[in-house]
Amino acid sequence: MRVGLTGGIGSGKSAVSAMLADLGAVVVDADQLAREAVAPGSEGLAQVVDSFGTEVLGPDGALDRPAMARLVFADPSARERLEAIVHPWVRSRAAAIERTARAHDPSAVVVHDVPLLVETGQQASYDVVLVVDVPTEVQVRRLVSMRGMDEAQARARVAAQASRAERLAAADVVIDNSGTLDDLAHRVRSVWDEHLVCWSAGSRRGPQKG
Repeated sequence: MRVGLTGGIGSGKSAVSAMLADLGAVVVDADQLAREAVAPGSEGLAQVVDSFGTEVLGPDGALDRPAMARLVFADPSARERLEAIVHPWVRSRAAAIERTARAHDPSAVVVHDVPLLVETGQQASYDVVLVVDVPTEVQVRRLVSMRGMDEAQARARVAAQASRAERLAAADVVIDNSGTLDDLAHRVRSVWDEHLVCWSAGSRRGPQKG
């Protein structure tokens, strides 16, 4: 069972990912792999410096992630250059983690936590796509209250991603996270029991992609 997990910024996707891991999924975190791709001393970081200059480094020589984020958020061509460095490494490592999981347990549920799954058109490569969904106003409120953004910044970050409608159109299963954490845990457990474990064990087939 190869699962794609995505959701807009502030939707609670990371909480769902952690819950799925607790239930037994092997989680491949694209954000974590992206950080590893440009870790201090890595070839990826050297390529970033070659492309963007030393101004994207912090005092300790590590990538200044907020500075890099501001740069690529304002400049689509800069974002494309960064993605050309990071994405191939991330995909290679994700594939290696999945192969290891399959070798250990052929029925493993491997969840790929991919923030930009819809934006990068990857939905057809998964057996099941899970979308964590909340109304846009909930996203904005969470970004303001939990991440310290002002409302304009929050709305700009939301608008920079795929729309809510686009994510929902790509979903095989939608996980509503507009309630409490207890509500979310109950929904994630239901998805695990009713969809992922059954399909992975072969008792029924997942959605056919094409």
